[in-house]
Amino acid sequence: MIARQALAEAYLLACETELQAFKPGNVSVYSDGHDMTVADFRLSAEVSAVPITDPAYSLGEKIYYAVQSTREAVACNTNLGIILLCAPLLQAAQSSKRPADLRQALAAVLNSTTEQDADWVFRAIALASPGGLGESERHDVRGRATVTLSRAMELAADRDRIALQYTSCFKDIFDFTVLAYNRAFVLSGDSGWAALTVFAEMLARYPDSHIERKYGKQYSEWIAAEMALLCKAMETANKPDEVLPMLYRIDESFKANKINPGTTADITVATVLVVLLEQLFRQTDV
Repeated sequence: MIARQALAEAYLLACETELQAFKPGNVSVYSDGHDMTVADFRLSAEVSAVPITDPAYSLGEKIYYAVQSTREAVACNTNLGIILLCAPLLQAAQSSKRPADLRQALAAVLNSTTEQDADWVFRAIALASPGGLGESERHDVRGRATVTLSRAMELAADRDRIALQYTSCFKDIFDFTVLAYNRAFVLSGDSGWAALTVFAEMLARYPDSHIERKYGKQYSEWIAAEMALLCKAMETANKPDEVLPMLYRIDESFKANKINPGTTADITVATVLVVLLEQLFRQTDV
């Protein structure tokens, strides 16, 4: 079993690594935005690390109390998606008495969610009030849950890429972004650059569901094209500074249009967390 302190440290490091990546349209150490600052995100990570790793809480309680702590600390939605993705990963690492495979442990967590978990998560989402949250005829988050959390995520998977991770045992992360992160880190030795690689490659391939909830598909092709150009520039860059002018240009353009690829940034955090947790699993298994 991995110690709670080690899990909290991994979570905090994953959140900080994502902030060190200059992700166009998002908040980072290079650029604030959307009425949020790096300090907001750092404080959010700090206060949410306590409930999200509390072994006394169920998965749904972890998510709700992490969101509540964030809301009380910064009075805005900085990390709902991060919490939704990281909570089951941390629970998988925490609940496995003999760590084997992280994804196997995650599958056990996702397959055992309850209606109570869903109810806590519905309350968390309503409290966070994410951008583009509308009403649904079935299983609206403002009502009481009547299905398990995994089933609720399945019903939302066609319009939310975070929900999709719950239905696929985090396929995007384990089969795509972790590989991209590790490849970029081996080549660069820079975790921020590796996190940016994850963000850019993900956004070049898949539309950001946070953006599409707010604006539909009007920006999707343009964003993908910009990220494809960024990926190409990163492949030929000898050092990160060479792509800074491009990053500043795209960042300014996205933020001028109020574009925030929040879902992709959340997946970036979860990717880094998986890398760190897999390292802890290997250390524990020795």
